[in-house]
Amino acid sequence: MTRPSLITAACDGSCSGNPGPGGWAYLLRFDDGGMDQGGGSSADTTNNRMELQAGLALLERIAQEPRQPGFTIRTDSKYLIQGFSQWMKRWKQKGWKTSKGQPVLNRDLWEALDQARLPGVAFTHVKGHSGDPDNELVDALAVDYRDGKCPSLRSVSRQPDAGQPMDPAPPQLNRLLTRLELADRWAAGGYEVTMAELAQLVDIPGGELSQRQQPWTWRNWQVLPCGDGCWRLRRK
Repeated sequence: MTRPSLITAACDGSCSGNPGPGGWAYLLRFDDGGMDQGGGSSADTTNNRMELQAGLALLERIAQEPRQPGFTIRTDSKYLIQGFSQWMKRWKQKGWKTSKGQPVLNRDLWEALDQARLPGVAFTHVKGHSGDPDNELVDALAVDYRDGKCPSLRSVSRQPDAGQPMDPAPPQLNRLLTRLELADRWAAGGYEVTMAELAQLVDIPGGELSQRQQPWTWRNWQVLPCGDGCWRLRRK
């Protein structure tokens, strides 16, 4: 049986206090419609270290996984992207010193990331909190790990036991599951979301949403206007 291939991945880090307790997480998507996630936490850290730790753990996790052409890792951390693709080369040439002659912060993680590089695998930028489903999901997972909670997402793309056929869910159902999980996290956290973010979540054009002025229902949630162009979800 052909082993599922990776089609995309995402990673993120979170820290409360900076420095303070932190968490990191990653998400993998496979061409059979399956997903997998991982993450961890640190009691005293920084947001930058959590971003780097997420990227490092993801590279190590996918080292032996088949990947489809064009596979990239999505992250909202420009620090991780620029350090990995540009700055690190100059830092090494300068003996791990910055352009101002100062020691490079988080050198241990940068060196580990350098060792974990994979041919043809790059980090690409996605704007944070812009409604990108995978970025929103890994952000929520990182916060859960930071706060000592048990994230609800579980692996659904594993090789079957001997003699057991694989019956993966269709990709469209996995995408719906991601949206439902995201809605539940938004509701539990009491987050306000923009019109554009809500439109992507409920798959309704923004123009149609802009005509709605009263609370309404989407699946298991009430959608409540906040009066400033934003919305909030409440579990029914």
